[in-house]
Amino acid sequence: MTARKLGFTAAAAIVVANMIGTGVFTSTGFQAASLHDPLTILIAWVVGGVLALSGAVAYAELGAMMPRVGDEYVYLREAYHPVVGVMSGWASLVAGFSAPIAAAAMAFAKYTAVIAPGLAGGDTQKIVAIALILAFTALHSIDVILGGRVQTWFTAAKTILIVVFIGAGLLVGSGDWGHFATHGGGTANIWSNDFAISLMYVSFAYSGWNAAAYIAGEIEQPERNVPRALILGTGAVMALYVLLNVVFLYALGPVALGEGPNGPIVEVGASAAIGMFGQSAGTLLSTLIALALVSAVSAMVMAGPRVYAAMAEDRALPKILARRSKGGAPLVSVMLQSTIAIAIVILGKFDEVVRYVGFTLAIFAALTVAGVIVMRFKRPDAARPYRTFLYPLTPILFVAMSCWVAYAQIKEHPTESLYVLATLVLGAGAYFAAGLHKGEPRAE
Repeated sequence: MTARKLGFTAAAAIVVANMIGTGVFTSTGFQAASLHDPLTILIAWVVGGVLALSGAVAYAELGAMMPRVGDEYVYLREAYHPVVGVMSGWASLVAGFSAPIAAAAMAFAKYTAVIAPGLAGGDTQKIVAIALILAFTALHSIDVILGGRVQTWFTAAKTILIVVFIGAGLLVGSGDWGHFATHGGGTANIWSNDFAISLMYVSFAYSGWNAAAYIAGEIEQPERNVPRALILGTGAVMALYVLLNVVFLYALGPVALGEGPNGPIVEVGASAAIGMFGQSAGTLLSTLIALALVSAVSAMVMAGPRVYAAMAEDRALPKILARRSKGGAPLVSVMLQSTIAIAIVILGKFDEVVRYVGFTLAIFAALTVAGVIVMRFKRPDAARPYRTFLYPLTPILFVAMSCWVAYAQIKEHPTESLYVLATLVLGAGAYFAAGLHKGEPRAE
């Protein structure tokens, strides 16, 4: 069945919605606790945005060159070997989408408890999170066009609310610009292991910049619209993130952010709103963040199953995962993804999930960006409707910084590193156990 088509607006909305989720509203306190200096904190968000843009322009070349659904699975399969593509598909299933969906749904439940205290409580929180996942599973199992339109509406509303919050905070909020005075460390911290760890949290907040490439085969004129959606969506989010953190620091300062009553402040957005406007504003901000998390869950539920369906079409996963609904949605893949996400909601811990996701995504994003260089040598004459900006500087920068962050994560959090290794081994084992090495998928 031929998939229905999405326009540029829906594709860009998916990029923005995938990026704006839990990370930007929860991680600044951890950065403040380790970096201390407001300028260094803002530099981390700028560096994270530059890296996301560097990755986006590389993905744009690959997406325009191979405009079909699947993203890393397809790109890594063609650049390196089918087993690498299969491993990335397994990683996408768990770490790329299911785990972030679970994390966003759990955060959504926490913020709804601020809005409606009757929804507080461990079991109730899990029920709220699961209900959100099930709602968007149903929506994106029906029709591609309907899901895309809902995604666009959610993203537009979320972006407008964030812009209003930034404007109100900077223009009429009761913060203190004295918070931006250096609190020790200065910009020399950018060479430290603490800065690399902070970049992991920042990279988690920026994750999703490659979302349009996941559904390239369902986007109209992909050679034109995929690069535009990736680059413009990422650039817009980078501006919003830097400005949001200016507001957070203006409202509370690095000391308050990093040294809350129970350690670093996690609910940064609500705390900043309360500091600038009072308790009622904290409730309003919680509503805004809940809306952002709804949009993020929707975008991930929509994008992820396209990877698994593409793998199933190439016999890298059971064929049933390629089955689509009458509206063009990969029905069985949507169901599988949501089942895993619900299991993580029931069994998982938020902080471990974030570290696991961040490390896994860094590995495959770096491999994919490096794939641009590999494909330039492997297929020098292939049609490239879009070429990576400032090649080869941008892919080299992205890969080098990713390796630095990965090294810091392995050193500080070896347990999550072992989880990632187990995921990769399972993916490779499934590839060889299924005998796919004897009849490998055809090249594009």
